[in-house]
Formats: sequence, C-alpha cells, structure tokens
Amino acid sequence: MLNDFGYLVVPLVIIIALIAMSIRVLREYERGVVFFLGRFQSVKGPGLIIVIPGIQQMVRIDLRIITLDVPSQDVISQDNVTVRVNAVLYFRVVDSAKSVIQVEDYYAATSQLAQTTLRSVLGKHDLDEMLSERDKLNNDIQEILDSQTDAWGIKVTNVEIKHVDLDDSMIRAIARQAEAERERRAKVIHAEGELQAAEKLVQAAQQMEAAPSSLQLRYMQTMADMSTNGNANTIFFPLPLELTKVFENLAAKFRAENPENPLNAAAAAAGMGTKKGASDVTGDTAGGSAAATGDEGEAGARGTNRGPAPDDPANP
Repeated sequence: MLNDFGYLVVPLVIIIALIAMSIRVLREYERGVVFFLGRFQSVKGPGLIIVIPGIQQMVRIDLRIITLDVPSQDVISQDNVTVRVNAVLYFRVVDSAKSVIQVEDYYAATSQLAQTTLRSVLGKHDLDEMLSERDKLNNDIQEILDSQTDAWGIKVTNVEIKHVDLDDSMIRAIARQAEAERERRAKVIHAEGELQAAEKLVQAAQQMEAAPSSLQLRYMQTMADMSTNGNANTIFFPLPLELTKVFENLAAKFRAENPENPLNAAAAAAGMGTKKGASDVTGDTAGGSAAATGDEGEAGARGTNRGPAPDDPANP
C-alpha cells in the first residue's frame, strides 16, 4: 500500500517546503513591499503574510525613527570664518512604497543630502548667528531636508547642530570681545547709578530745605555712625544749626540799619581798590611830568624876555 502512495511523497514534501518558505512574519514596526513578477503589488504587514517564492518578492522596511550622525563639515561663514560643524539627524519612513521605488538607498541618500544642506545653510550666516541662533538654524535645515525627502517617503523629525569647532585664535578674539562688552555694560550701569544718585540727592536737598530740622537729624545720624567705628579718633563738638541762623539774622539786620557803613561797602570797594589805585598813580605821574615841563618852559620864556640886568658889565 505504501508503494501505491510513494509517488505522492515527493510532491507533498515540495508543497510543504514551499508553504514554509512562503510564510513571513513582520513585526509591528515593519512593513513588507511586495512585488509580483517585478511589478509593485502592495504593502503588507504587520503579522503573518504569504509570499510565493519565485513569483513574489518582498522588501522589509523599518518604520522606526533612525538616528543619523552627520560627519564634521568644513564651513566658511558669511563673514569668512572657517569652522567645523557636525550635527545629528532624526528621520523615519512614512511611505514604504516610495522609500523602495523612488530611491535606491534612502539611508545613504538622506545622509549625503544632510551634509550638503548643512554646509549650504550655515554658509549663509555669520559666526555670531551660528553660536547664538542654533534653534533657528536647526529649523531651517529641517524644513529643507523635509521638503526634499518627501518624494522618497521620508519624514525628517528633527535636526540638531552638536558642535561648532573654532580655531584658538578665534576663541581668543571672541573672549576679548566678550570682555570689552562686559566692561561697556559695567560703565553704563555705573553712569546710570550716578544719575539716579544725583536725582535722589536733589530730591533730598529739596526736602531738607522744606524741613530744616531734617538736616539736624542727618547731622546727628552721621555723628552716631562715626562714633560706632572703633578706629575713629574724631572728637565732635555739637553746634546747633539754629546758632548760625542767629548770626546770619544779626548780620542782615546790621547791614539794613547801616547802609553807608564802610564795612558794608568793603567787599564792593575791595575789588575796585587796586584798579583805582593804579589809575591814580598813572594819572599823577603824567600830570607831574606835564607840570614840570610847563614850569621849565615858562621860566625860559621869562628869562629871554627880561634880558640882561642894567648893572651887568657885559651890558654896553
């Protein structure tokens, strides 16, 4: 009886082997792009699927986020500074059919596109923008990569610039610039403090003028502050401020009662005394010289008109 069914063993084994080879299991994060005689048929998965050997072919696609490390790139910034920049790229496949049909190797293609995009985008910005506006640069690179890889079924989720390497000379230049900026801010803050202090002093002076007793309180507070210092060797002689006002009132009253007193005009005459004295001396000198010259001329004229005396032997 076994000999009667012996011819069925070989076909049965072949069928079982084909079924075993046709069974494929795809995980939850995997999809299978199936081709039937070389033509795209469908995208299957996850779970258990059947692929007929020799007639159908399947390509596995991972839908998880892929981390791509972009190698260091030499970039010349817009202000002609050479830097080395590297970044990290996060992307995933959203369309399995496009990632297989539209591009040969989507991983390598995305890597090369990320490198060229990184150089082109950073070359349009200054060094200060690279160091201070990384978020903006990351968004620009992500938008460009996302738009160009959309035809491949790729979604770029995030781009981060990791390092910006500078030369030692450029690092020292940036340090000097930062130090100068801090000094400028310190001077501006000091000037603003002086301005505010001056305004407060003016307000304090106005308030003390309205209430003279506050000046006496301030004087006493100063004495108390200096007395608490253990190293102070100053001796205070308290003098009421009202006493100075008494002398000022007496002096004003004296000037009002004696307007012609020489003491009142001493200050005004003191400034004019030197100038007046110099003028008087000059006038007296000129007058004396003129008088002397006039007297000599008059004497000579009288001598000439009188002639010789009668008893003079020389007179014939």
